[in-house]
This record gives sequence, structure tokens and C-alpha cells, in this order.
Amino acid sequence: MTRTRRQFLQSSATLAAAIQGAAAGTAAAAGRPPRMKFGGVEISRLVLGVNPFYGFAHFNNIYGQMMKDWYTQEKVVEVMLRAQEFGINAFNYVELGRGREDWNRFVAAGGKMHLIPQVTAGVDAARMVRELKPIGLQRQGEVVDKAWQDGDMKSVEEWCKQVRQLGVLVGVGTHKPEIIEYVEEKGWDVDFYAGCVYNRTRTVDEWKKALGGEMMEMPKDIYMQSDPPRMYKVMRRTKRPCFAFKILAAGRIATDKEVEQAFRTAFQSLKPIDGVYVGMCPRVKDEVKQNSELVARIVSET
Repeated sequence: MTRTRRQFLQSSATLAAAIQGAAAGTAAAAGRPPRMKFGGVEISRLVLGVNPFYGFAHFNNIYGQMMKDWYTQEKVVEVMLRAQEFGINAFNYVELGRGREDWNRFVAAGGKMHLIPQVTAGVDAARMVRELKPIGLQRQGEVVDKAWQDGDMKSVEEWCKQVRQLGVLVGVGTHKPEIIEYVEEKGWDVDFYAGCVYNRTRTVDEWKKALGGEMMEMPKDIYMQSDPPRMYKVMRRTKRPCFAFKILAAGRIATDKEVEQAFRTAFQSLKPIDGVYVGMCPRVKDEVKQNSELVARIVSET
């Protein structure tokens, strides 16, 4: 049954009140992620990732479909409000599917977050800036990596120049540490980087070389344990803020002990001006609370 806008807003307001009331006491007592200066604002070093909301599991199709089925529009709003309660005040938005509608419903329910959108091919960056008022835009890693493999980094540089004229921070996303090194060497006018700590966009030939001639199933989502140190090393070398993503190997790192170690490795490897994008799907456990408290504790110990 289709609901009217008024009915949705009423249900969203009720949902927001219930979540805020239930979480307020817990969140007030719990550690919250520390913040970093990003442009003219301060954002949490733990940034809410977007992929689980729309089934981009980067694991297998069954897991991805489970995410899509679980993440109804109301559930997306609920989890975003939960993240806000635990001090997460930034979101790695993407303009795909019902992303804009979900964001509008989050705002209508009283939600407030700084947006750092990843911009996919074909999306109008100027329109996004006018309508969403993000603090920065990053070219999506998939787009950048394809340009790299096609020998067309000039197109990425031109996109960065166009975004600079829009008055927001300019970022480059990638899964390849060598791309960050390239942009640094060429002296591009950019403000930040977003780097996947696993280089999951190797070509088939590159995978075979990395795997000693072997090839695994699902070549677009192979996660090698030797990859993260390479990305972290490059991120430490640049003076620009960096955001590491897929630090949990898209859910492959799953036990509490493994998750804590992955967060610890990330924040011990990154600079104090860096953060992480982490997607969450709290269907089994309260990942929002767990991740927020982990980051607060780990950073306080480093």
C-alpha cells in the first residue's frame, strides 16, 4: 500500500523519537568517535559508508540481496539516526537508486550529517552541490581505476578542476595506492583521498601475477592480506586527509576480535587527520554502537 508524504513524515518522526529516546542514555555514556578537521567543519573520523544500504556487498550476490531486502527505506533512516546518536556526523553518500529519497527522508526525520558523496560516472556534480550542499565531492574509485587502466587519467584531472570551481573540497577515490602516488607526483589540485585498503580492481593478468599464476573465483572481489599495508603506507606519506575504506574486507573480517584488530590497524596506520568509511548492516548485532565505541577507545589509546 502506498503511503502519503504526511503519513511517512509522521512515521519518521515517531521512529526518530523512539530511536533517540532509546539510544540517548547509552550514547551519552558510550565513547564517541573523535573528530577531525575537514575543510571548515569537524567531522567524525568514523564516517558512515553507503554500500550496505543498497546491497553492494562486495561479497556475493546472496549477501547483497539480503542487504537490499533488509534495508527498507525506513530501516535506512533508522540506522542513520542511530549512527547520529553515536556521534557519527558524516556520510559517504552516493547518488544511485533511491539514495536521494532516503536522504530526504532522513532529513525530514530530523537527521543531520555532513555529506562527502562519491560521484559516479554520469552524475551532475554541479546539481549535487546546489541541492545537497556537500562539504566535498570525490570521484568514485571504480571510475578512477578504470581511467587508470585505460590510460585516461586526464579525464579524472579535468573532473577535479570542474569540481574545484563549485566551491567544495575535491577528492579522488581509488583502490590502488599507485594512483594516489601518481596524483601526488603530478601535483593535482585536490584536497583529499579515499582509498580502499584492498586492491580489488586488478586486471586478470595482474591477479595472476599476484597469485602466482593461479586465479580465484569472483575476481572482482579478491581480498589479499598483503594489500592494506601498501595503501596505509601511501596514505601516511601524503599531507592531505585520507579516508580508508573496506577496512573489514567487505565483511570477511567478522569476529569481534578480528574487527577490533582491523580498526586498530587502521587507526595506528593512519594520520590524525585521517578517517575511515565503514558501511554497517546491524541485522545480527549493533554494529553502529560497536564500531563507534571501538574507534573511540582505540584512538584514545594511540
